[in-house]
Amino acid sequence: MGTLNMLGLAKRIGARFLLTSTSEVYGDPLEHPQKETYWGHVNPIGVRSCYDEGKRTAETLTMDYHRGAEVEVRIARIFNTYGPRMCLDDGRVVSNFVAQVLRKEPMTVYGDGKQTRSFQYVSDLVDGLVALMESEHIGPFNLGNPGEFTMLELAEVVKEVIDSSATIEFKPNTADDPHMRKPDISKAQELLNWEPKVTLRQGLPLMVTDFQQRILSAEN
Repeated sequence: MGTLNMLGLAKRIGARFLLTSTSEVYGDPLEHPQKETYWGHVNPIGVRSCYDEGKRTAETLTMDYHRGAEVEVRIARIFNTYGPRMCLDDGRVVSNFVAQVLRKEPMTVYGDGKQTRSFQYVSDLVDGLVALMESEHIGPFNLGNPGEFTMLELAEVVKEVIDSSATIEFKPNTADDPHMRKPDISKAQELLNWEPKVTLRQGLPLMVTDFQQRILSAEN
């Protein structure tokens, strides 16, 4: 509904509209890495489908307004992003791990920890969104970092950065959890002249410093 309202506003005032879509439109992909041409592999009635299908519908609405009402639109499919000022308890895996280790709690890994994700630092994403809005290309464009990590590898990097004595606690996996997630960003590289610059080992300490300050101030 938010997307529909904003598209209506963009139509009325002649604005260029940016839809921040998601890699979740690909569902649990059968193609790896995922290209923008891939239509996805989504369970329409699963526990995650309100998000997956909500974003897919938002893309549909955006293209319908572009074709039917000539609204100028841009679509970005954002892959996992992290950085300072994220909610401490938003349930995302990077913030979970960082907050847990700083609080001296074990990191929670769901399933066997072999599922993969790709993590981009927030400044890279902002650069990509600006490049997209300033370009003449509609998209969709994958905006993500192709560096691929299993959850166990991510936990090891968090241990390296914060506390080598941190531990891991395994819990049963959630339903419809994608096994693999990695963007093919060749379209953004070619048409937007964009690619991420910040590696996980460079970006994570910047996020940790911010989380440390907030967790300490909350405890005091």
